[in-house]
Amino acid sequence: MELLKSKHAGKALMIMSAWCTATGQLFWKWGLANLLYLGIGFVFYGIGAILMIKSLSLEKLSVAYPLMACSYIFALLYGGLLLGETVNLQKGIAVLLLILGVACISYEK
Repeated sequence: MELLKSKHAGKALMIMSAWCTATGQLFWKWGLANLLYLGIGFVFYGIGAILMIKSLSLEKLSVAYPLMACSYIFALLYGGLLLGETVNLQKGIAVLLLILGVACISYEK
């Protein structure tokens, strides 16, 4: 796997972990009405945990862990696109600030 040899592999794995975590939580929400979705949510959440562990083995904690804030971005997108939740200007600005903060923390020369 070429990804695991990359200089940014730990960061990429943490972003994938954030996506899996948010996706697992989305399925948990859907799982309130359908137990199959609850199980799918646990699978996604477990994959997210495994990816996080691998990420932390490749990257500094102070760089990798803040990338988990991407899960908030994924959750906001899921809420707006899949759950019909309102995404207003205030939430949009909050997401932009999250992205800016994560970029600042994760950037290394």
